[in-house]
Amino acid sequence: MRIRDIVFPERPLFLAPMEDVTDPSFRIICKEFGADMVYTEFVSADGLIRDAGKSLAKLNIYDDERPVGIQIYGNQTGPMVEAALRAEAASPDLIDINFGCPVKKIAGRGAGSGMMRNVPLMVEITKAVVEAVKLPVTVKTRLGWDEETKNIEEIAERLQDVGIEALTIHGRTRSQMYKGEADWTLIGAVKNNPRIHIPIIGNGDIDSPQKAREAFDRYGVDGVMIGRATYGRPWIFKEVRHYLDTGEILPQPSVTERVELAKHHLERSLAFKGEKVGILEMRRHLSSYFKGLPSFKQTRLRLVTENDPAELYRLLDSIAEQWGDVDFSNQTPENVLAHINK
Repeated sequence: MRIRDIVFPERPLFLAPMEDVTDPSFRIICKEFGADMVYTEFVSADGLIRDAGKSLAKLNIYDDERPVGIQIYGNQTGPMVEAALRAEAASPDLIDINFGCPVKKIAGRGAGSGMMRNVPLMVEITKAVVEAVKLPVTVKTRLGWDEETKNIEEIAERLQDVGIEALTIHGRTRSQMYKGEADWTLIGAVKNNPRIHIPIIGNGDIDSPQKAREAFDRYGVDGVMIGRATYGRPWIFKEVRHYLDTGEILPQPSVTERVELAKHHLERSLAFKGEKVGILEMRRHLSSYFKGLPSFKQTRLRLVTENDPAELYRLLDSIAEQWGDVDFSNQTPENVLAHINK
């Protein structure tokens, strides 16, 4: 598979763009575990135009994470074009347009998946962005707005016709949000449409190596994107790659290995964002690495409230000392997730 000059290995694995999750430190961690492509958190077109600090900070990318895409969202053609040009100036490998975010404050004003109720405008914005930038333009979207309007096959053709070079499809409608099971049948239908020649990347409920292989083998997608299953488990990319290549399930990391990974992640976060923001944005990850440990509530509370880096490192070391003998190595990924989610 390739997106213009970006050449991927067979059956590539993508890290989904996720707000407050896929910052540079996490993206690089996922790359170290074998993610073939990563994306920034989505960036507001209006925020970029206003030079809003939070939006501008999301444009920071690093060579260690390439190939990397900057994802933008908005509901007006002019601002989206200007935002795309500003994103291009940050030198990503591609520009991705978000037509899939289901959150009310985004979709409710016609951006993200809200654009699925105005396909002509979606196509107009995409065409304008493609014509404005020199980089490849890709799109991430959903099956439709609701069960009665699953129009992804029409959308895929129209977006391809105006020049996008890959399409990622999340297998739910906007009305589903993240409930129920992702429907991969329509993703497969788009991929197997004889008119479609761009890469189709499937997304939704990929939380095990077996599900990733099914996505490739049963539905024929060119790539698989993994999102929520990476919370506290960035090594899922290594698990999936090993299984695709060998058919074998890798053992789960021990508590001690998770502690070392958390310390490595914290170090990167502090280096990229400074002490205050680095610690604040690590809290989701620090608690997630240790889900499922017995009698862990008080320790988790300390992980998400401590502001002193030195104390956080000491706390992580104490986790290894106290729970180092808890071992998930003989569990399958499905059993580990079931244990974690109890």
